[in-house]
Amino acid sequence: MKFGFVSDKNMSLLTDLYELTMAQSYFDAGMNEIAVFDFFVRRVDKRSYLLNAGLEQVLYYLENIEFTDNDIEWLRQSGRFSSEFLDYLKTFRFSGDLYAADEGEILFENEPFIRVEAPLIEAQIVETFIINTMQISILTATKALRCFSAAGGTSLVDFGLRRAHGTDAGMKAARSAYIGGFIGTSNLLASKIYGIPAFGTMAHSFILAHDSEEEAFGHFAKSYPENAILLVDTFDTLRGVENAVRTIKKMGLETFKGIRLDSGDIEVLAKESRKILDAAGFHEAMIFVSGGLNEYKIEALLQSGAPVDGWGVGTELVVSADLPYLDCAYKLVEYGGRPKMKLSPGKITLPSRKQVYRKYKNGVLESDILALCDEEQKGVPLLKRYMADGRTVIEPPPLEKIRKKALESFETLPEAFKKIEKTVSFKPHLSPGLQTLTQKLKEQLQHSVGR
Repeated sequence: MKFGFVSDKNMSLLTDLYELTMAQSYFDAGMNEIAVFDFFVRRVDKRSYLLNAGLEQVLYYLENIEFTDNDIEWLRQSGRFSSEFLDYLKTFRFSGDLYAADEGEILFENEPFIRVEAPLIEAQIVETFIINTMQISILTATKALRCFSAAGGTSLVDFGLRRAHGTDAGMKAARSAYIGGFIGTSNLLASKIYGIPAFGTMAHSFILAHDSEEEAFGHFAKSYPENAILLVDTFDTLRGVENAVRTIKKMGLETFKGIRLDSGDIEVLAKESRKILDAAGFHEAMIFVSGGLNEYKIEALLQSGAPVDGWGVGTELVVSADLPYLDCAYKLVEYGGRPKMKLSPGKITLPSRKQVYRKYKNGVLESDILALCDEEQKGVPLLKRYMADGRTVIEPPPLEKIRKKALESFETLPEAFKKIEKTVSFKPHLSPGLQTLTQKLKEQLQHSVGR
């Protein structure tokens, strides 16, 4: 259940066809030396940083991937693969090493989030799953952290399951949003599987199913006397607030959890609602807002003085609406001990095994250095060996600790990086050794193709 609704037994075929056709050709040619692949993001648009998430699912996948008899038979019937190769797949297991930055760590363009070192066929077959899992997790975690940055200490809840691009995306989004600073989710399965606190109020249909707002509010408050957040905008919002106050007082309840605003001019409605609640003596009653929210709207409302205590962020969070994909890649950087690089325009890659070293000044991020693994640099190395010989050697920490690390990582960013209105471009410095190797290999490759 690490993947929401993707069965463990179907993981091997959750891939692109060309991963297996390449594997067949490698197998035929006897090519299966150790290969090194980097997962990274080439360019970062509309973001000053990226928050790492998704690693736990990748580790679980790599430890459990196998081709079942049913998978093998289905592949056999396709006519694309030899019997010898299918026999190889029968005993397929990932036996390599994986290096990665911690979940909750902040990274930047061209910095490896993950480095895979494994026999070529193994490293190739797992490409699609790694990209698929890491992209949505990083996107949502980063979007969540931007909302956290804008929220200024007010609470954030993931309301996005119904608008997510499928069940698996909804699960990953809930987990990633929690890492990025949200306090909970409306997604009950995510709450059960990941231990994320669950939150929810009521829908407009609940109000409409009753003969009056007050009747609806009364029934809900009777069921949840200490936690009733009443949805007040079904008909007339401010009259709805008055009806909510009247109902709670009529029931003799000493506490009133609060109201939810889901439409209209939120700035005006929140301010007027606060007046009504305070006048009734419900100073602690919260105002919770939902409906089409993102980090920009949250920041604008708070800057306008809207007295909002919490936010239900849905669609724009789970689809990362203003940045719905990353220019991410999983590229071969070494094979058989020989460095490899790509020279395609706009898609040049950096060769060989690499480490990211981070320098801080007075607790604030100062610079990152991308260096060859055998080239010691000053700073904190970010890539750790999470897997050895196909087995996890660093157990992923509890989700609460990952969330704590993410918020601590955010605090190390320079103030300009935390702003959501402008994007700060930040690139790692290349070490002398990496610069020399890259230039030398580039010249060799250009010469070999006659340039």
